[in-house]
Amino acid sequence: MSSVEEQIREIEDELKNTPYNKATSKHIGRLKAKLAKIRDDAVARAMASSGGGEGYSVKKSGDATVVLVGFPSVGKSTLLNKLTGNDLSETGAYAFTTVSVIPGSMEHRGAKIQILDIPGLIAGAAMGKGRGKEVIAVVRSADLILILVDVFNQQHVDVLLRELYDAGIRINQEKPDITIKKTANGGIRLNTVGSVDLDIEEIRSILAENKIVNADVLIRNNVTQDDFIDAMIGNRVYVPAFIAVNKVDLVDEKTRTNIEKELTKRFGEPPIMVSAHSGYRIEDLKDAIYENLGFMRIYLKPVGGPADMDEPLIIRSPATVEDVCNRLHRDFADKFRYAKVWGKSAKHDAQRVGLNHQLADGDILTIVTRR
Repeated sequence: MSSVEEQIREIEDELKNTPYNKATSKHIGRLKAKLAKIRDDAVARAMASSGGGEGYSVKKSGDATVVLVGFPSVGKSTLLNKLTGNDLSETGAYAFTTVSVIPGSMEHRGAKIQILDIPGLIAGAAMGKGRGKEVIAVVRSADLILILVDVFNQQHVDVLLRELYDAGIRINQEKPDITIKKTANGGIRLNTVGSVDLDIEEIRSILAENKIVNADVLIRNNVTQDDFIDAMIGNRVYVPAFIAVNKVDLVDEKTRTNIEKELTKRFGEPPIMVSAHSGYRIEDLKDAIYENLGFMRIYLKPVGGPADMDEPLIIRSPATVEDVCNRLHRDFADKFRYAKVWGKSAKHDAQRVGLNHQLADGDILTIVTRR
């Protein structure tokens, strides 16, 4: 076992054996901050040593990018081919068939969605084992993570979630509203908005592990020690994700139902039970991808003309008029005068609005610019 792994194990053991209470909270915060720093340094070294390997630099395209994450041989390649309707990714009944990132395009409900099939992750991937160091950067840039396990190894979900967490990827979490601004002197000054359980001593202890002794800290709403440590490290990404279970056609109905109930109980949301080989519930999976991406349809209406109700602009929620302008062309924002909106976000038909107006799914939008 390497020295880094030994350090991590020792700190994890101490955390496990230290009960959390007011008297120990400062010590626990310091241990967690130290552990996060060691892990972050290890992941950074692993990713730097990879050099981005051939086949791992993929240009994002379409309305959003989804990455298929799973152990080797869970059927990611077969699923990519089924979702896209093309034989894009080589498939085979052995591990590590995919040795590079294979992009595919799926069109669903008017959206063009890029699907990436990546090499299978294994335990220790975040620290550079297997091909983990090459694919972590791809996963971090995703708009949505589809965690795929097969029906015989659903316990792999725990390992995959741990690897994503260790790589600084926070799934289905809102980014905590925390600002840490280093200062030249004055110690640690804490300001809070709303109810906050963390006290100044915990915060000082956590920041000290990162050699921060002077800073203005602003926390809005309640956060945990882990949230604060993430804000201190500063490189976390927050990505939506959901679980799909593949190869369900190979077990009976009772087994399938038990697995679905167990994963729902453990993770709060029911997984999508599919068979990439037979095509079972592939359309349901496409719907789940679309809905988890939070797409909105905006129908554009030229000045003096009818709205195009056949081909909406697909954009992710939340979105403003400015977001639509930037999707169309930068000139629309630079030369913007006003917009008119019909639909759920408008107080009345043809409401005149500015760039900051929040749009809703199904809105009709006219943008008026300077010539």
